[in-house]
Amino acid sequence: MTIISTLLIHKSTLEGDALQLSIDKDAELLFSDRMRRTPQTPNLSPPHAAVKAGTLLDLAISDLDEDGYGIAHHEGKKYLVSGAFPGETVRSRVTHSGRRTSFAATVKILRHSPARLVKSPCTVHDCDGCPLVAMNYPAQLAWKGAFIARQMNGYESLATARILPVIASPAQFGYRNTAKLVVAGKHAQPLIGMYRRNTHDVIDMVDCPLHHPLINRIVAAVRSGIKKGKVEIYSPRTGNGLLRYLVIRVSEMANQAMVVFVTSGKSYNEIHHLAKHVQSAVPEVVVTAQNSNSSEGNVILGDHDRFLSRERSLTATIGATRFTLSPRSFFQVNSGGAAILYDTVRDWAGLTGNELVIDLYCGVGGISLYLAGKAREVIGIEVVEAAVADAVRNARLNGIRNCRFETGDAAELLAELQGEHDRVDVVILNPPRKGCEQKVLEGVAALGPAKLIYVSCSPVSLARDLDILAGLGYRTDTIQPVDMFPQTPHVENVALLTRK
Repeated sequence: MTIISTLLIHKSTLEGDALQLSIDKDAELLFSDRMRRTPQTPNLSPPHAAVKAGTLLDLAISDLDEDGYGIAHHEGKKYLVSGAFPGETVRSRVTHSGRRTSFAATVKILRHSPARLVKSPCTVHDCDGCPLVAMNYPAQLAWKGAFIARQMNGYESLATARILPVIASPAQFGYRNTAKLVVAGKHAQPLIGMYRRNTHDVIDMVDCPLHHPLINRIVAAVRSGIKKGKVEIYSPRTGNGLLRYLVIRVSEMANQAMVVFVTSGKSYNEIHHLAKHVQSAVPEVVVTAQNSNSSEGNVILGDHDRFLSRERSLTATIGATRFTLSPRSFFQVNSGGAAILYDTVRDWAGLTGNELVIDLYCGVGGISLYLAGKAREVIGIEVVEAAVADAVRNARLNGIRNCRFETGDAAELLAELQGEHDRVDVVILNPPRKGCEQKVLEGVAALGPAKLIYVSCSPVSLARDLDILAGLGYRTDTIQPVDMFPQTPHVENVALLTRK
C-alpha cells in the first residue's frame, strides 16, 4: 500500500504510509552473515530430494527481502521464509515449492536473533501486514538503512550520494489513520481483516497494534453490527452477498472518523441500519457512506458513493496545512511521519518566493500546498481526476491562491509546460511504488530545473530512476530516509538532485 491495512491491498495507496535512534551492537549483529548454519536434522528432507509443500527444513536466514521475508538458501534453491529474521536458524514448513524460489513459514526458531523481542506486540502470528513487529525498533531502522544503501550501491552513478540515517517515526504503534479491510465469512461469524499473502484466506484483525485506536473500536462495532443485523457478506467465489470491504479514515486532529461500507450492489436498508449501529457504538464516527463496487478482482472502491450521514468529509492536518478527506482521497497514513517528510522537501527546495515549482504525481496537493507559501507559483500534475478535485478544494480551504492543478498524463503535460515557461526552478517527483516511466524522467530533465526532489516509498525503483536521471544530467547529492511505516519493511525516502 503496502502495508498492512493498505494492509489490505494496496501508495500507500499502502495506497502504501520520524526521533533519531542510534543502532546498538545487538542490532548490528542482525545483519552479520557470520553466524554458522545449524546442521539439518536427520529426519527432515533428505539431500537432493525434491522439496514438496509441507516439507520441514532447517534454514539459516541471511537477510530480509523488500517484503520482509527472511532469505535462505538450501541445495541451490532460494527460500523466502515468513516470521524469520537475519542471523536466525529456523525450522520451517515449505508452503510453496517453486523452480528457483520457494516459500516457507517458520514453525520453530532454533537460533534467535538478538534483535528479536522476547514478546511480540501483536498476538496474530500469521499476519503478513507487519512482518517486523517482533524486531526491536533500532534494529528495524538499521535494516532499513542497510537495505537502502545496498540498492544505491548497485549503481556506480550513485557512489557519491550521501545517505543520512533513517529518521524514526514519532509513533511506532497506533500511527495508521487509514484502514482498508476485507470482509469475509458468514454474518454469524464475520472476518474483518486482510488477505493472507498469496491466498484469498482472510486474517481476522481484532485489535491491530498499528491502527489508530479509533479504527480498532470501529472494526469491533462493525463486527457486532453485522451479527445483529444479519448483514449478508459477499463471497467472491459465488458472487453472492452484499458487504465486501470496510474503509475507515481517522482525523487525529479532530478525533473523528469516516466509515465507508463497500458493497456489491446498491441495497440500502441493511447498510443504513449497520451505519446507525456503528455511529451509536462509536460516536466519533461523523461520516458514513456506502460505496458500490460490483467489479471482480481486488479493486476496493467503486465509482459511486452514497452518503448515509449529513457530514460528507473530514478535515485532517499535516503541520499547519489542512486537508479535506473524502471517501476516495489519498492521504498519508502516518501524519506525524508525513510532517517530517514534507518539512524535508520544503527545506531542501530552498524557496525564496521567486520560484516556479512543478509537483508531479501531486495527489490531493499535499506537497504542493506545503510549498506554496514560499514559492511564486506551484503547478501540481496528477492523472486521477478525483484527487485533483480534492487538491483544488484543499487549496481553497487553506486560502492558497498561487497553486494550480492539472489533470492528465505526466509526460504529456510536461511537454506542454516546456513550451509555456522559460524557466522551471524546482521539480518534485512523488510517483507510485513502481517509480517513473523513462519518458517522464526525460520530460523533467528537458525542463532543466536547478533542483529535483524525488520522494519514493521504494528504494528499488528509486535507485533505478536516480541512475537514469544521472544519465540525463542530474547528480544525486543526499538521500534522507523517513520511517513512515514502523513494523513493516517499507520506508519512505527523499532524494535531493542538482543539475550537473
